[in-house]
Amino acid sequence: MKQVFTLLAMLMAFSFPSVSFADSATKAADKYEGIEISVNINTATAEEIAMMLKGVGIKKAQQIVDFREANGPFKTVDELAQVKGIGKSTIEKNQSRIKL
Repeated sequence: MKQVFTLLAMLMAFSFPSVSFADSATKAADKYEGIEISVNINTATAEEIAMMLKGVGIKKAQQIVDFREANGPFKTVDELAQVKGIGKSTIEKNQSRIKL
């Protein structure tokens, strides 16, 4: 009986620190909620676009820059849909991050 109690006590002792660690990681992430992350697609480099936009890698970001250089600056965010590989869902995911 003493061994069972000791085993249960050890299991509880090792499980609580991981729960409290996960909670502190969540609290740390919450600190950055108020920070606005945005990128001006008319002036940013491909690296900056890839870093700031969700679902956009360096190849798609370079296509955005190439399109901008060939056609002039974007007038609306929806014009991004004309870039090959950038769809409406990508634009919607990044609507708050895209600046002109």
